[in-house]
Amino acid sequence: MPRELVTFYLEDGLRQNAEAGRHRFIGLMAGVLRGAGLTVAYAPDTPVERALAGARPGRAMFHMADPPGPSGLTFRRVYHYPFWQIERRAARWDWDVARAAFAPPAKPGGARRFYRFWQRHLFGDAPARARRDPLVYVPLQGLLREKRSFQTCSPLDMLRHVLDQVPDHEVLVGLHPKETYSRADRAALAALSVPRMRIVTGGMEQALERCDFVVTQNSSAAFNGYFFGKPAVLFAGIDFHHIAANVATLGVDGAFEAVRQMRPDYAGYLWWFWQRMSINAGREDAEEQIRARLYALGWPA
Repeated sequence: MPRELVTFYLEDGLRQNAEAGRHRFIGLMAGVLRGAGLTVAYAPDTPVERALAGARPGRAMFHMADPPGPSGLTFRRVYHYPFWQIERRAARWDWDVARAAFAPPAKPGGARRFYRFWQRHLFGDAPARARRDPLVYVPLQGLLREKRSFQTCSPLDMLRHVLDQVPDHEVLVGLHPKETYSRADRAALAALSVPRMRIVTGGMEQALERCDFVVTQNSSAAFNGYFFGKPAVLFAGIDFHHIAANVATLGVDGAFEAVRQMRPDYAGYLWWFWQRMSINAGREDAEEQIRARLYALGWPA
């Protein structure tokens, strides 16, 4: 009887690394699948291959993209290496962790050690220098004038709320260095400018070191802010929402009131989010974590 095929659809660069055995997490997934009696193949992630994937026999695995049918899954890094997730859908706000309830660790000492290690590993001494200046950091993503399905308002309307809700703070607007903004978006952003508002490109780490709190749709800058002890207001769905002030549930006024008062358990949360709800590809039991996750998603493992 022929072995069932699993095809990994990967972009150029990632696919070649996977084929050469140079990508640890993909290699671990492939090993688990082969151990379960499946055959693994690699294909380009192109529009043509994607269109054909749904009709092909076997199963499909995509990177950061929705699979075309029920026999497919997707995988994605959970913000920083070596943490990963395998899911049915690409949208982070639809992930299982987004629907789960945060459960603080029973032994907070281990979580605090974990937190301190990753603070220093990711950001060096910067978290230790963090302070709470009268500054709101607003990292923007793309499509500034558009409200998308997972957002409570457009990014520009979000910025209007910030200017209205926090009149006593400087507002630092961060443009994403890898995002391309249209002339119309840039003009609309410039039209909102007031003396206490400054627009920069990049500079996330310096902003997180200084700001009082973060306001964003769902930028990973807010997740990184947790390592600096900075609370966040979220205007959109995302997987790391549990300890943030969410506009979708609290409303605009309620979220801004909450963020001024909240003192989340950052260490406990990040330990739970990464060690309990993600796959740590650096751990000795990474293959077992992958096997358990695939089994939970209905794959032979």
